[in-house]
Amino acid sequence: MAPRTRWLATAAAASLLAVPAPALVAATAAAEPVAQAVTRHQAENASISRGLVESNHAGYTGGGFVNYDNAAGSYVEFTVTAATAGPATLTLRYANGSTADRPLAITVNGTAAAGALPFAATGAWSTWATRTTPVTLAAGANRIRATATTAAGGPNLDRLDVETGAAQAGRPADVNGQLRVCGTKLCNQYGKPIQLRGMSTHGIQWYSQCVKPASLDALANDWGADVLRISMYVQEGGYETDPRRFTDLVHGYIEEATRRGLYALVDWHQLDPGDPNANIALARTFFTEIASRHKNKTNIIYDIANEPNNVSWAGIKSYAEQMIPVIRAQDPDGVVFVGTHGWGSLGISDGRSEQDIVSNPINATNFMYTFHFYAASHQDEYFAALSRAAARLPIFVTEFGTQTYTGDGGNDFAYSQKYLDFLAANKIGWTNWNFSDDFRSGAVFKEGTCAGSNFTGTGVLKPAGVWVRDRMRTPDDFPTS
Repeated sequence: MAPRTRWLATAAAASLLAVPAPALVAATAAAEPVAQAVTRHQAENASISRGLVESNHAGYTGGGFVNYDNAAGSYVEFTVTAATAGPATLTLRYANGSTADRPLAITVNGTAAAGALPFAATGAWSTWATRTTPVTLAAGANRIRATATTAAGGPNLDRLDVETGAAQAGRPADVNGQLRVCGTKLCNQYGKPIQLRGMSTHGIQWYSQCVKPASLDALANDWGADVLRISMYVQEGGYETDPRRFTDLVHGYIEEATRRGLYALVDWHQLDPGDPNANIALARTFFTEIASRHKNKTNIIYDIANEPNNVSWAGIKSYAEQMIPVIRAQDPDGVVFVGTHGWGSLGISDGRSEQDIVSNPINATNFMYTFHFYAASHQDEYFAALSRAAARLPIFVTEFGTQTYTGDGGNDFAYSQKYLDFLAANKIGWTNWNFSDDFRSGAVFKEGTCAGSNFTGTGVLKPAGVWVRDRMRTPDDFPTS
């Protein structure tokens, strides 16, 4: 909400800490438990009809992967044991280095569980992605078969993860389903206003090591989060340096959020230049692919401009009215977020106000405006603007901190609580900055935490982490009727 020297300075400091992005899930043996109610099944240990086990493309887990024959009807069949009958989520890890979709039909015990699921091109045979689908399992042994439906055969199949049992019950994205904007509120599939609460990653070019299965399990199960904001910088060593790598990272994080029943908030983190129109060609490419691949999911939210700055509201409005149709062409139902002027301050940091937006709203539906605050810096004037805007505009707080706008310094928990009380009373969702072990006070983990595998409890947290975790652990009462 002021010139963000904090995150430009981060590039120099964090580059000393950054390590190559690890695979989201490390290699394990077949049917190894990897989280509560999750089992892993390597494809090379399954029953294979018209396919070969190979290991000539990097990035697989276990002992190899299955290369389907180029024939309709070729299949891989897994045997999965469920303790009780009930719902489960299947996550298939695959690579598709061709240029065409290679769909698979999924059956459970000989009965179709889903139509032909798309397994879109991943760009290379060594670039792996995941595809998730819900099924119902019987108690005991289940035969789960993935069958190619076209003459091109299936993708290269690495493994199957199966999530069953109590972990499925009450998960935010399962309960609320496809979101939509109703009036000034974010509403669930039942048309009821809800409040989502969660965390934002730090820039994934610097702190991808903090976004891995153990930390995401803690966020979903120990913290009780509803939403993961995936912060993908455009500049500052981000997307523009390697569009394929960063797009694939976001694909992977969306799948990991989905597997845990979280909403995935995809953040186009433009910051410098502050005018989002400067990056509109890149944004079109990125969001077209993201929306195309994930359009069948009900847990995706698109944020097309993080913190517009040094640009008029009219310029942001023009950008949004060009970008929203790009997403709608792929995903007609997806909720879209749009950053406000003055670094997401509703214009206050530019000496303007929310009246710019009220007088000249974006010509679209099913979208929300975003607001950012840092409680030690942004107090009465900013709070008053939020209070006025919330009565007239659909608002989501996609970034806040308990410190100053630098993401550092002392915590003002009292003013932070004032904001959170207002957000709760008005069903306005939020994500906190940030889910990393950066040295600044706004990073929730103590330095060095992300190199390990323990992310639960308060022992690994800085004071801001303890505070925000505590406020996330009492879930919103998601109404269904």
